[in-house]
Amino acid sequence: MEFDESFDARWARLQELGPIDVHDVLKLRQDVFLLEQTSLYQDIDGKDLDALHLLVRTRTAGDLVGIIRLFAEPDVGTARIGRVVIASGQRGSGLGRKMMLAGIEKAGEIAPGCPIDLSAQAHLEEFYNALGFETVSDKYIKDGILHIDMICQGKRPG
Repeated sequence: MEFDESFDARWARLQELGPIDVHDVLKLRQDVFLLEQTSLYQDIDGKDLDALHLLVRTRTAGDLVGIIRLFAEPDVGTARIGRVVIASGQRGSGLGRKMMLAGIEKAGEIAPGCPIDLSAQAHLEEFYNALGFETVSDKYIKDGILHIDMICQGKRPG
């Protein structure tokens, strides 16, 4: 997935990131999930070390504006996208769609043919539906926010 010239995007394991990148990832997730959404949960959950992370920065200022956490295990036949976060100033710009398409593409490269699941905030159900995800659960409260489980299998958006 190509991002426009305004952004630099890269996939990396947490161990491959420098201290500034790790700081920026944790800060953006904290700013959005914990402070803005007032969701009190343990963001540092020990799973970041097993994930691939998509970091999207503005090309001019270098600000981190988007993150995705991806788990893909071809031997197990699963892929999971989580911790999708976009800085408030970038919401509504189409960046979230580009990031999710990049996540779907990367999951397909690592674990071809595997379904991709995610736990989505319920108000984003239509957004994820448009990307090929189907709702597979009733709504439930997770970390104080209404969520649904979704899965993408088969045809992926182009």
